[in-house]
Amino acid sequence: METLTQNIQAIPLNHYIILCVIIFSIGVIGVLIRRNAIVIFMSIELMLNAVNLLLTAFSVYRGDATGQVFVFFIIALAAAEVAVGLAIIVMIYRNTNSIDINVLNRLKW
Repeated sequence: METLTQNIQAIPLNHYIILCVIIFSIGVIGVLIRRNAIVIFMSIELMLNAVNLLLTAFSVYRGDATGQVFVFFIIALAAAEVAVGLAIIVMIYRNTNSIDINVLNRLKW
């Protein structure tokens, strides 16, 4: 376990921050630009994974396991989100025969 910590700490923390900002930005762009519900859903997961990576990197650099505990809860939350989100997407597809979010305006009352 000590060698893993040494390997992670061999890379400067700035590199992790830059990587996470890039991944998070790709997720935000995917949410804002794309009209496909599944792509938007995947972009949200990408943003959650960027936050998980950053929390893990900070946790290792500080020598505190608190960040890794938060990552565990975020992964559990993401699993619940996948279950509920995919069920909603399947029901929308059954009702509209499309997963384009512009078609969802018909569902307004």
